[in-house]
Amino acid sequence: MIDLLENIIKERPKGGRLLGMDIGKKTIGLAISDNAQNIATPLITIKRTRFSKDIKKLEDIICEYGVKGYVMGYPLNMDNSAGSKCQSVRDFGLEFELQLSQELKPSNGLWIALWDERLSTASVEDFVASSVGISRRSAKEKGIIDKLAAQFILQGALEYIGGHG
Repeated sequence: MIDLLENIIKERPKGGRLLGMDIGKKTIGLAISDNAQNIATPLITIKRTRFSKDIKKLEDIICEYGVKGYVMGYPLNMDNSAGSKCQSVRDFGLEFELQLSQELKPSNGLWIALWDERLSTASVEDFVASSVGISRRSAKEKGIIDKLAAQFILQGALEYIGGHG
């Protein structure tokens, strides 16, 4: 099941970790929640290669952390419309769901929530530039920006869940 978080919040896995994903053309930033689904922590940034290799890396992380559900950043336009980047994330999510269902065979199916990620990267870049003391470019090259963007996305979703779940 893949849909906007507000449409599938009632079906979310209760308890267990959620994996936040900031999906880009070159990288996938990852963040993980605690089992109570209150706090998001940045995890890693995966450099994308082929989809099959990307999925294998994700499967390893999913198994290692016992992930129960997924939150993918959904890059809506400022006017709330869903453009080509949203379709790209949705397409990734559908293929991700298909591959993981075949490989991991989850008993209840997969729960994949799409969460508005507008300004997540810009917010993280501003934070890094003002607080961490390294350049935005250096932070991007080291994978810091992408995993922090995933944390930003996941934390926003967790706060929404906490207020509506």
